[in-house]
Amino acid sequence: MNVSDSERLAGFLESENFSPTDEITEADLVVFNTCGIKQTAENRAYSMINNLRKKRKRDTKIVMTGCLANRSDVQKRLKGKVDLFTEIKNFPENINQLLVTDYKLQVTPNKKTLADYFHIKPINDNKFTALVPIMTGCNNFCAYCVVPNARGREVSRSADEIINEVKGLVEKGYKHIFLLGQNVNSYDGKSQISNLKSQKNSKLQNPKNKNINFSQLLRKINALPGNFWISFVSSHPKDVTDEMIETVAKCKKVCENFHLPIQAGNDGVLKKMNRRYTAENYLKTIKKIKSAFKKHKPNTPFSISSDIIVGFPGETKKQFIGSAEMMKKVKFDMVFFGQFSPRPGTVAWKMKDNVSQKEKQRRENLLNEILKKTAFANNKKYVGKILEILIEKEKNDSYFGKTRSGKNVKIISKKKNLIGTIVKAKITKANIWNLEATIK
Repeated sequence: MNVSDSERLAGFLESENFSPTDEITEADLVVFNTCGIKQTAENRAYSMINNLRKKRKRDTKIVMTGCLANRSDVQKRLKGKVDLFTEIKNFPENINQLLVTDYKLQVTPNKKTLADYFHIKPINDNKFTALVPIMTGCNNFCAYCVVPNARGREVSRSADEIINEVKGLVEKGYKHIFLLGQNVNSYDGKSQISNLKSQKNSKLQNPKNKNINFSQLLRKINALPGNFWISFVSSHPKDVTDEMIETVAKCKKVCENFHLPIQAGNDGVLKKMNRRYTAENYLKTIKKIKSAFKKHKPNTPFSISSDIIVGFPGETKKQFIGSAEMMKKVKFDMVFFGQFSPRPGTVAWKMKDNVSQKEKQRRENLLNEILKKTAFANNKKYVGKILEILIEKEKNDSYFGKTRSGKNVKIISKKKNLIGTIVKAKITKANIWNLEATIK
């Protein structure tokens, strides 16, 4: 989401006559789009800003946006070092005032709302994978998470706007469309695009403005012409419906990967996190997902990934075992581990962080060993299969890309100019974290 936001901010700045520079010390304007999900990310932002102020060759204007920008403690710490603190949704309005004052630019005055911000045309990072935000914000208030405070409540984009953006990207040759949202499957957007099948059987000529859910949006995008993939992140387990599971499994263009953060495998910890589901609920959902993939795409490999926090305040060694057991039962392909980091403004900020750093590391190491076994076992099932792979880069006479299920693949090939293309390759070897293949 931060990358996607940065692409839109870059698009706005270029529309205001700025051009990018590869050398940060030569810049007139530097925007730090920050993440405050962990203290390590926060510390990197402080370090980069301090280093820039020491090395800059001119009176560079520094702007901070993203998750850290509206925190009073951050603003106090960086007072005199940052020229403007602004939330993403207010960026166009606030940056305009800075531009007029400091660069005497005749920019068009505007008061952009969050919905208007989505209209900004992004400067895409590459020419084959595109990030398309469909909603932002969150209404869940998980005890450890800053998103509701940093980004506000959930706001969904118009379905028509999303579909038109995706259609335009596909027409330009983009091969992989990522639908983004802090809680992507709670999407609830307006649409005036009628159902063509029902329209044929109806006397109504004008489609009505109506709300559509995430599953309906997926089906509309899947129906667009072209050879492209659809992925999405990140889903909340409590919002995964039977309709969503069936839609993901049935739609041919939707990739065979389901990222579903569990965060903890113990009900007591989940309750303190305010996750609003139990370990049993989660396992039932996973069982449905696996069954749906096997039913609708029996010969296509699929993957399930997750997020787990270790060392949440008060998590005992016995409670932690629940996370280890969960990993053994689900047999994840990938898990992103996070050692609990207290975040100002969250409920967990007031809880005693009583799990030592050493113990957090021990727990993460233990879970990682389980992941290595399940990931390797899952990867072995790919050997011998001929799969579609999107080539992302070339290095040392080898290509590197991803399968539809998100597996990293190293490909040996003498063919030229494959970056950004979808090829069919035979998987020849499985490693713990990646696969190896040859082009058919």
